[in-house]
Amino acid sequence: MQYAILCYNDEATISSWSAEEENACMERLEAVQVGLREAGRLGPVVRLMPTSTATTLRKDQDPPLVIDGPFAETKEQLLGFYIVDCTSKEEALGIAKDLGRANPGGAFEIRPLLSLNPGEITA
Repeated sequence: MQYAILCYNDEATISSWSAEEENACMERLEAVQVGLREAGRLGPVVRLMPTSTATTLRKDQDPPLVIDGPFAETKEQLLGFYIVDCTSKEEALGIAKDLGRANPGGAFEIRPLLSLNPGEITA
């Protein structure tokens, strides 16, 4: 089963890192990713652009309302995500723990994915 590991952290903290801090964190994350990639278990890894680049479409009215920025005001923002192929939630949690050691702070949300490809629905 595929799982999404959603990466949350304080965007202001992350954006204040020096180039050296950023590079060191990315190297630690790559060390975790390499084993998953070699095992064929790593799907897309995505880092989102800052929330200042976001647009939200509020669809609870007609016409829908388009606003700049993310919808929710939160202390931690969704900064990116991993898609990993795991045999269980516990295995996905273990991967999230490895990623957490490489990039401390914030939180990871682990969710199983439901694929909605035309003509097939898989979990």
